[in-house]
Amino acid sequence: MGYYIKVEPNVKIYVEDLNPDSNNAILFLHGWPGSHKLFEYQFNQLPKMGYRCIGIDIRGFGESDKPYNCYGYDSLADDVKCVIDSLKLSNITLAGHSTGGAIAIRYMARHNGYGVSKLALFAAAAPSLIKRPNFPCGLEEETVLQIIQGTYTDRPKMLKDFGDIFFYQHITEAFSNWFFQLGLQAAGWATAAIANTWINEVLFCDLGAIKVPTLIIHGIHDKVVPFELGQVQEQNIRNSKLVPFRYSGHGTFYDQREKFNEELVKFIEE
Repeated sequence: MGYYIKVEPNVKIYVEDLNPDSNNAILFLHGWPGSHKLFEYQFNQLPKMGYRCIGIDIRGFGESDKPYNCYGYDSLADDVKCVIDSLKLSNITLAGHSTGGAIAIRYMARHNGYGVSKLALFAAAAPSLIKRPNFPCGLEEETVLQIIQGTYTDRPKMLKDFGDIFFYQHITEAFSNWFFQLGLQAAGWATAAIANTWINEVLFCDLGAIKVPTLIIHGIHDKVVPFELGQVQEQNIRNSKLVPFRYSGHGTFYDQREKFNEELVKFIEE
């Protein structure tokens, strides 16, 4: 079941809601530059196991509205709050991949974890995706600037290059094309704006504000969000557990989808 939720007077967010009668909900936040459809291989299985799976397309991406401004983590976290309020959700597992993980972390700090009983982070782009003077982990800032430049000059090529480093396991050409089309569905300005957010915002203080049990899944071969960021998250989030995925890159939810689903369910049921 899909529908829209208004988060601002002129902005609606698309929500996919599977098995809505279940009281055991997982709210999924996708990464850049995809949509809720990245979690297809979770949505295929988890509702059959009794879970309510809610996937939102963050503003600017997928089937959501694509305003020209407001792509900072505060705005994106406030959109999540609107969804949680509108659906009257409580005691949910908030699950975020990559940029979606960063949004989930900001949500937990900014809204004091409202409605969330557990947090699951998958290759979260936090506390900083880029290296900084006192933070040697992450990507070089120049790498992100090249992504932004590529977005403005040849977005299809930028997306194709990004797709080539996303997964560790072999993917078919058909799957690669599917992944590419998800990225094209986003607005170019939103694609660039989120990349700018990686540079302009940090989440160091946010990590310490998380008070719920937290699962961290991270592929050791991740070329997008280096594995060391997952280690930093575990060190700075109380009551967190890092599960390294030894045969995964950035897309753990597909590279090792059976193990991914098993670890997520085991964590929720603990």
